[in-house]
Amino acid sequence: MSPQSSSSRRRPLRTRHAATAGVAVLAAALSACSGGDAADGKAAAEKPKISVNLTGRQAKAGEPVTVKLADGKLKQVTVADAKGAKLPGKVSANGTTWTSRRVAAPGTAYQVEAVSEQGGSAKASFRTAAPQQVNKVTLAPGKHTTVGIAQPLSITFDHPVRNKAEVEKQLKVTTSNGTTGSWGWIKNHDGKDRVDWRPKEYWKSGTKVKLDARLNGIDSGGDDWFVRDYATDFTVGKSQAVKVNLDSKTTTLVRDGKTVRSLPMSAGTPGGEKASWGGTSVLMSKEGTINMRSETVGLSGSNSYDKMVDYSMRLTWSGMYAHAAPWNASYFGNTNHSSGCVGMSTGDAGWLYREAQVGDPFEVTGSGSKGTPDPGNGYGEWNLSWSQWQAKSALS
Repeated sequence: MSPQSSSSRRRPLRTRHAATAGVAVLAAALSACSGGDAADGKAAAEKPKISVNLTGRQAKAGEPVTVKLADGKLKQVTVADAKGAKLPGKVSANGTTWTSRRVAAPGTAYQVEAVSEQGGSAKASFRTAAPQQVNKVTLAPGKHTTVGIAQPLSITFDHPVRNKAEVEKQLKVTTSNGTTGSWGWIKNHDGKDRVDWRPKEYWKSGTKVKLDARLNGIDSGGDDWFVRDYATDFTVGKSQAVKVNLDSKTTTLVRDGKTVRSLPMSAGTPGGEKASWGGTSVLMSKEGTINMRSETVGLSGSNSYDKMVDYSMRLTWSGMYAHAAPWNASYFGNTNHSSGCVGMSTGDAGWLYREAQVGDPFEVTGSGSKGTPDPGNGYGEWNLSWSQWQAKSALS
């Protein structure tokens, strides 16, 4: 029994040896395959030789980033700042060069990673020089607002813009119905540079408007840099206008071409600085109850005043409003006898205040005005013809 048992034990051993031999062959085969992949992987992992046009820690801002590959073709290039924001770009037709579509912003660190079609990758980094001065902007109207048919897009700059054409190229306006319009450069009433986008004619009700101001990395001139992009959007509300007739002394709200209500009023005293502005102004803001003082509009002596005024609707930066003026009640509908504003009874002014929209045009006609306001005195650009306005574009 013992030899038989020994023999029976040896057979399984041979079986196990055979199995082990089979595993060894398979392992050898896998090893051979793995060895080939490793070699290929090593070749693929070899870093491609790249060069970047911007280097060091004081690289020039405002330039597109260019990445070049010495051998082979580029598959992908990523240029991102510390917050992960990427510069968009495109590989050239021959595959050797990638160029960003946006420029490098000042005072910004960038990481560059290039991947070749062979699978290899290489990294680089650079930082742009900090700006001497940052130029910021104020946008009107604000985001997600509803405005009247005369409201322009308006951008006011903190510092002078000498490179107007380059700045204007970065301003993209999109409308839901292909509205025709133009940018125009003007001086705001406080002397700051301003650029407005005005439609050729009043907006159509329901139009959706979006502004993308792609200013990050643009030099406004004199080493004043923009360091961010800006955006706003709005919808055009009811199609209505306020018509102020200096001859009939009435203020009339017209909606969709039909008179809603006509109100007796008293406008500015003709023949001097107290006269009202004529032409078209735009309702800039509904300010409610405010303190109005004569010195803020250059009046003094017998013309001085200091009043709390209800339902105040600003029409110009220089101080023309439509508002409640109960102290002038005896003049409503018969005499223009104010310090330049359009005054109404408290009830009428309250009604108009509720019905009016920021961005509604106030069209002032009749005799006795002191002319039309400058384009930068509120939104006075509607007093220019379309060709005159187009001529104010830096790209015209």
